Amino acid sequence: MEKISYKLDVFEGPMDLLLHLISKHKLNINDIPIFELVEQYTSYVRQMQEADMDIASEFLEMAARLVYIKTVSLLPVYEEAEQLKKELTGELLEYRDCKIMAGKLSEQAKGFDFYWREPEEIEQDHTYTRIHEPEELFKAYIAAVGRGKRKLPPPIDVFKAIVAKKIVSVGSKISVIFSKLRGKMRVGFLSFYEDAETKSDLVAMFLAMLELVKSKQIAVDGEKDNMTVTLLKGEEQ
Repeated sequence: MEKISYKLDVFEGPMDLLLHLISKHKLNINDIPIFELVEQYTSYVRQMQEADMDIASEFLEMAARLVYIKTVSLLPVYEEAEQLKKELTGELLEYRDCKIMAGKLSEQAKGFDFYWREPEEIEQDHTYTRIHEPEELFKAYIAAVGRGKRKLPPPIDVFKAIVAKKIVSVGSKISVIFSKLRGKMRVGFLSFYEDAETKSDLVAMFLAMLELVKSKQIAVDGEKDNMTVTLLKGEEQ
């Protein structure tokens, strides 16, 4: 016996199929008889399977959804079923309205292949007017260069060994020299270095000595440990 063949309609999705079934069987979309709708929907999906059609997963998902609503509707307390049914009705109404509007727009667009008009000049203002907080700029910088490649300034602690050292001026050591020589004829050369605490103190004192010798305000005599410093006449402070 020859198998009867028939042509199945193609639908865009499960909502499209549900609307077709509601319209075909004259069901009330605002109060869907869920038992009847489930039977019709699953029957159609079964026909699609028998016809070896590629069934999108969304059709099977809707079938499972309808079966679940039908199942909870059989329970003594079926508030959940009413809520699920209400959600499905709302989705169907929304889909129906969108489909109607799409049809109207399609009708209006008939006869129009394209729309064209003269381009208009738009004045452009490239002035950057946003104000950014420093923290926001810092985060943007980190994101731009990457955490592994960023070259940020080293922490302050790294510079403590340099900037934390006391700066000793040559002028201050000149004052020390005159103070030691006040009221004395000669003072031992090494005594000027006894109170030195750092290399800066030693260097500044040595440069002060050279400056005063050069300007002939003091004289340095002797050798090694016997070297002395003399304040020249007329230079008492």
